Amino acid sequence: MKKSSGSAAEKKRVRRSSAAPDPSSDAPLRKQAAKKDVFQVFAEKVRDHKDLVSRWAVLQETRVEYFRGKDFVSFMKNHPELKDVLESDKNLETEDIANTLLAKNLLVRCDRVVKTVRPGKKKLSTWPAHLEIFPEQVFSENDAFFAWTFVKRHPLWQTLLSFFWPVLTLAICLFPVYPHRCKLLILYSCAGILFLILSLLLIRAAMFGVLYIILGKRVWFFPNILAEEATLRELFRFWPKKDEEERPKWTTRIFYAILAVLFILLLRHHAPDEAARARYQKRVSNIIDDVLEWSPSLALSGMMDKQQNVSNATGSSDPTSQPNRTAGEHSAPPDGDEDDINTSAEQYNTEVIDNNIDDASEDDKHQHD
Repeated sequence: MKKSSGSAAEKKRVRRSSAAPDPSSDAPLRKQAAKKDVFQVFAEKVRDHKDLVSRWAVLQETRVEYFRGKDFVSFMKNHPELKDVLESDKNLETEDIANTLLAKNLLVRCDRVVKTVRPGKKKLSTWPAHLEIFPEQVFSENDAFFAWTFVKRHPLWQTLLSFFWPVLTLAICLFPVYPHRCKLLILYSCAGILFLILSLLLIRAAMFGVLYIILGKRVWFFPNILAEEATLRELFRFWPKKDEEERPKWTTRIFYAILAVLFILLLRHHAPDEAARARYQKRVSNIIDDVLEWSPSLALSGMMDKQQNVSNATGSSDPTSQPNRTAGEHSAPPDGDEDDINTSAEQYNTEVIDNNIDDASEDDKHQHD
């Protein structure tokens, strides 16, 4: 019995010892997890830094933010203090750090989809809009692009803006019930913004046309104003990009100049006169007045009037009301009408009596004769 109880106790001790974690064996795993967190923090800091030039492109139907290999090398030379985040790995070279980020799937190397020079250009695009995954996931600074694979942390203002969008949508839907002054404020604000956008695009196109015809240069001010992949900061960049295309021929410039003159003359010929402009303005102002003056009370009163008209129409078409209407037609007229009828009848009888008296006197004269 003692041997059996001793063997059972030994088995329990063996099970406990095997189930208990070994601190010495768990240490490498903790270090590995710590290193992974360190590189994750390093990648987030590098991505959020403003000095690293990056762009947005489409990678397999997904918009990604990417940078060039040579820009990453120059960025790390200008900001070596960022390596302090890596702690024990802060002495690694830039290429080794990039390869570690690639191995941890924080980066992915990409290549441009269009690898041939387009007609009319001297070299490939500096920042391609469409990318594809490169077969060899190794860092290189010679015409290599690298896209971030992790989701960027949104700042607080973007989170608040995401909650603000539903409120804005509801406010737009409730525009018809706003007070008149609020409607005027919103209308003139939206009209002013729209006029500003259209004026900016028109002036931008006019300056491009003038510089293209006179100097033969393609200069677009606000070059990213119509771009889909541009960020908010890049969207309002004023200074144009460098013209990398060949200078157009003088015959092409003369052709476009003649075409522009003909287009302006055509617009001037078909421009509306003062009377037509006044009619258009009156029509638009009437539409705007109808929108601004609409209110729920007027809508409800209009609906009540329509219901009353419908009830009157159905009441007049009811066959039960036909006998009453026919009886009313044969009923006696009002008091005023009855007096007029009696007066006219008395005048008629008086005239008849006078005529009869005159006829009788004439007959008596003829008998005496």
